Amino acid sequence: MGVADPILLVVRGLDPVGTGRQVELAAGGLAAVGRPVAVAITTTGGSLPARLELSGIPVHRLGGRPVGDIAATMRLIDLIRRLRPAAIIGFGRSEAVRVAIARRFGGRAGAIGWVGLGPAGRRQAWHMRGLDRLVATSPEVATAWQRARLAGGRITVVPPGSEPDAGSGVDRGELAARLGLDPQRQWTLAVAPLEPAARLPRLLWAIDQLGVVRNDLQHVLVGAGPLRELLWRRARAQELADRLTVLPDCELLPDLLGQVRLVWQSGEVAVGGAILDGMVRGLPAVAVQSDTAGQLIEDDGSGLIVRTVPESEFPRAAFRILEDDSLARRYGEAGRARATEHFPAGTFVAGLLATVEAGR
Repeated sequence: MGVADPILLVVRGLDPVGTGRQVELAAGGLAAVGRPVAVAITTTGGSLPARLELSGIPVHRLGGRPVGDIAATMRLIDLIRRLRPAAIIGFGRSEAVRVAIARRFGGRAGAIGWVGLGPAGRRQAWHMRGLDRLVATSPEVATAWQRARLAGGRITVVPPGSEPDAGSGVDRGELAARLGLDPQRQWTLAVAPLEPAARLPRLLWAIDQLGVVRNDLQHVLVGAGPLRELLWRRARAQELADRLTVLPDCELLPDLLGQVRLVWQSGEVAVGGAILDGMVRGLPAVAVQSDTAGQLIEDDGSGLIVRTVPESEFPRAAFRILEDDSLARRYGEAGRARATEHFPAGTFVAGLLATVEAGR
């Protein structure tokens, strides 16, 4: 395998925050150091594919559904046979599993998984043993996979990367019009898959409690998943419909990050959803205690981390920031400095490249 052999990144259709932003930074960073890169997208949705194409990265759309399926896996096998990549990196647990399966039939390329969470069940962990190496975002995530009997020598810890993205220049008024928001209200943002691990009922409860003391807030939740209908039923039952906007994806997320008051997270989500992306833009963060929150946020420094119980701590912490401009500014400035110092994009890309080279 030579330098000319491409590195193939495999990912679901996402927006450029969280895992999607890591793929974008990886693709751009690897290309910048002279490594050919291609990206395979296994589902529909998200603005990441178009953004990558605009930056000159070859994109292969393999999936025609909002969730990955066997057809996408078969197309990935065919793509691997045609491209003959030096390595394949699956971003996220589902795509790491897909890479492990596809590599068995597609050739000899090194198979690498990038994960920001521990295993979701024994079956997933069993499939991941087919990978050559695993990149974990933190020591805690690495330990979780070691407990699942993935050999520690094959696990590398590479912290996520961050780099500010100012967006496309869409102003607040146009954002409000396109997303159905009120420009006169303060906005908050959470990005998370609509799945149990995200603990989104906590978020709905926090929104409900904030509404008791603040009627000038609107909350944006960006994510797709099986809990969408359940969340909407709960939102209607709690009379939150006028305060909550749920979007399956949002191409304007970088612009939206420039207009929200805070980014928050109610559960365990890879890279904190939009938390790291918000920090590097100078936004304060609020999160319920989790391994990811502990890695990203300096509690009472760049934001607030609250305990799971009592649940009232989550909306109370958000209220503190929403009510105090100087506190929000202090946390935001500290968050930007922390993201720049501890999560530089260059270190992230170098770690990925070192993992690829180690498997050659």
